[in-house]
Amino acid sequence: MRGPKSRTARKQHRNNELQEIEVLNGWIESQKPESGSNPLSLDPLKSKSPIGRIVDAPNGVVSFSRYAGARKFHELPISKRTKNGLEEGGFKKMTDIQVASLPHALCGRDILGAAKTGSGKTLAFVIPVLEKLYRERWGPEDGVGTIIISPTRELAGQLFDVLKAVGKHHNFSAGLLIGGRKGVDTEKERVNELNILVCTPGRLLQHMDETPNFDCSQLQVLVLDEADRILDIGFKKTLNAIVSQLPKHRQTLLFSATQTKSVQDLARLSLKDPEYISVHQEAVTATPNGLQQTAMIVPLDQKLDMLWSFIKAHLRSKILVFLSSCKEVKFVFEAFKKLRPGIPLKCLHGRMNQEKRMGIYSQFCESHSVLFSTDVASRGLDFNKAVDWVVQVDCPEDVASYIHRVGRTARYLSGGRSVLFLMPSEMKMLEKLQAAKIPIQFVKANTKRLQSVSGLLSALLVKYPDMQHLAQRAFITYLRSIHIQKDKEVFDVMKLPVDEYSASLGLPMTPKVRFLKQKNKSKMESEKSSLESEISDDENGPVIRKEDLLVEDVKDNKVEKDLLLKDDTQDVGEGNTSEIGDIMPATRVLKKKKLKINVHRPVGTRVVFDEEGNTQTPFAMLADKKSGNILLDQDKKDEYYKKMRQELKQVDKEDKLLERQRLREKRIKKKMKLKKGQKEEEDDEEDEDDLSDSEGESDANRKRKRSKVYFHSDSDDGEREENKAVASINADSISVAEQEELALKLLYSMHS
Repeated sequence: MRGPKSRTARKQHRNNELQEIEVLNGWIESQKPESGSNPLSLDPLKSKSPIGRIVDAPNGVVSFSRYAGARKFHELPISKRTKNGLEEGGFKKMTDIQVASLPHALCGRDILGAAKTGSGKTLAFVIPVLEKLYRERWGPEDGVGTIIISPTRELAGQLFDVLKAVGKHHNFSAGLLIGGRKGVDTEKERVNELNILVCTPGRLLQHMDETPNFDCSQLQVLVLDEADRILDIGFKKTLNAIVSQLPKHRQTLLFSATQTKSVQDLARLSLKDPEYISVHQEAVTATPNGLQQTAMIVPLDQKLDMLWSFIKAHLRSKILVFLSSCKEVKFVFEAFKKLRPGIPLKCLHGRMNQEKRMGIYSQFCESHSVLFSTDVASRGLDFNKAVDWVVQVDCPEDVASYIHRVGRTARYLSGGRSVLFLMPSEMKMLEKLQAAKIPIQFVKANTKRLQSVSGLLSALLVKYPDMQHLAQRAFITYLRSIHIQKDKEVFDVMKLPVDEYSASLGLPMTPKVRFLKQKNKSKMESEKSSLESEISDDENGPVIRKEDLLVEDVKDNKVEKDLLLKDDTQDVGEGNTSEIGDIMPATRVLKKKKLKINVHRPVGTRVVFDEEGNTQTPFAMLADKKSGNILLDQDKKDEYYKKMRQELKQVDKEDKLLERQRLREKRIKKKMKLKKGQKEEEDDEEDEDDLSDSEGESDANRKRKRSKVYFHSDSDDGEREENKAVASINADSISVAEQEELALKLLYSMHS
């Protein structure tokens, strides 16, 4: 009895769905807004036409009213399942970006949505995604119907949670594909069964390249969250590779706080007549209204003092601190943790494994604490309890980065505060922020309450030797972050007080930074060339004698010679040859002159002199002095040659032994250097993503195999067995002293 009833119920359920889809399609098609219109400008209170579906009861005919301008979710032409999910999630009224974009998105148009941070952009694309697949009756056998791409793992996880909450009553299968965690093989087995993919660019491309039968040919909707970040140069290759494998006939939704209008970017994504929706374009400010923003001048060598003093003055607040690089985050976190300011400290950066990152993100959401972070936390993350303060210790690279950073506080209707530390050389950034309609106030720092921590940091570096290496890396990566910035009006590494900054980190000596020397050299060369051009071009100007320039020329040549010959390989004390090798050009190597030999030259004869200076014939020293016979027979000559050959063999054997010893010592040193270099390479790989700190590249690309190191042999055949034994030893498992002892044993065995 239950079987027929259940079949009947399922059939009735399907009929109800089909009827609902038919009504929704009719409503959307009959009342869709005009292209280019802004539904936000339609005031429902002043409009005479009603909002929502109307049933004409006497005739039983269903008629529809417009949905453009609707302010509540239940007034939109969306399914009952989505409405139930929104109601259970506490979503009733729409925000401005949702009011403006949803009517266009529901009728299948491409969207370029720009709105302030914390304005509800996530629901503006989650609802159209669910409704599109529902109206198409998408099922497991249809494969991937929607791809949502996020620049960071944390934001992708947050989007996935919203998708699950709103779409809980739908039957779609969804998956979160992000790097930094295990289970890629499990993902490959199930990814083809998923309908909605929420992913980072690198992980998605990895599945496109490696997963068998991964098919996106039926894709209905592509969503780019934080689109300006995904479209920038860091993701360019990855995004181009992804888009090349997607069908051009699809709906594309782009949302961000700072949106692009670049024709080139729109062409890359094959957008068709997109609706550009910027709900806050005419707003008085480009940041949330509840945000109080201040900026102050803080010299580079006082930044950590100011940060420490600020934290000590706000021990009952939730503070988000932005720094330029992973190495800075690591150092400041470790140092302040040992100094114990009286508030829990946490750090977040892109080089941490995924489980740890998500754990720290969750902990910060729940309690008062200080989170030191790179820009990985500046994009889209919504902390459950409001962030009280956003502190930007290092200047953002541009206005857009500033907006995203401060957008972590004052979200929705809550308030928040932010403070920006600017060096005297970065004051141009304040003008750019004010020109971009950002109401930031300039205040003077209260130096009376400033607590210095430089002395404490110096003591820490002595007590914990590992901290010194962290400080050196933080120092170098910060200078590099300034060096590579494009906006030279704001960022000029040559204006920085490098020695004072090094001392403020507690370092006893300023680490060597090669690209600074190169810039100094280039600067001197440019000044010299400009001076020479002045002399040659200005015929009517004052006469400058060559003797007046002689001293400067000598000085420049000496500096240039010192720059060329000085060994810069020991960058920060441990032979770090790869720290900034990508910036430093190759050292100039002078070509050796080839020695030309004339084959037709006259050949000389050997002349032997006695003690009195008289010439003698060869071999005269072997002649019989008593008889005076200086002529030698062939036997004596052969005997002499034989004796000399034996002596030469003995000397050659000794030379070979010394050479083998020298080579072995060289290989042992090289092995030790490689072991050190292995760690440096890993650090350098971190530095490559240190400044961008995003998920642009696949995690598979970051894994590099360690090269095997063998001891090679230049010895004779009789010694090969011993060398094979040496080659088979795992060099990683023995110490330097043991290796030296082993080399000595081999030498002694050869002597015996």
